[in-house]
Amino acid sequence: MSKPRGTLDHTPVVCLVSSSGGHWEQLQRLQGLIDKYDGFYVTEKTPFVSGDPYLMIQTDLKDMLMVFKMAVNLVRAALIWVREQPDIVVTTGTLVAYPFYLLSRLFHKKFVFIETFGRSKQPTVAGKMMQKHADLFFVQWESQKQFYNNAIYVGCLY
Repeated sequence: MSKPRGTLDHTPVVCLVSSSGGHWEQLQRLQGLIDKYDGFYVTEKTPFVSGDPYLMIQTDLKDMLMVFKMAVNLVRAALIWVREQPDIVVTTGTLVAYPFYLLSRLFHKKFVFIETFGRSKQPTVAGKMMQKHADLFFVQWESQKQFYNNAIYVGCLY
């Protein structure tokens, strides 16, 4: 039985957050973290998402409404944060994870970035940005280590 949240010896709460599609598929492979610890999922609302994750607005850098959508997602993330009180944020990317990154820094919580499986021969924009800020930075291909100074090769989630 886990200890109550807020106590020094409570079971860590893990937030698993990613965009939809392949990032989401990879993140779901970490179900063992939720089984072992307290935890919850966050992803973008799409017709293909199943289960019971918290849902955010889908956006990308080319979206004309991106700034507005990101502001809404930041508010949603803050509400989720207050409700769930995560100790660790784990993400495979991308923009939907950014509000949770900001909150992890604000509240001095751990942030773990897992570079996507889909890029074995080049870095991602998110990976290049997050390598400097993640407490742990994992790659799924040995070849990805050449792009990131602090990368830890852990193998594939698939």
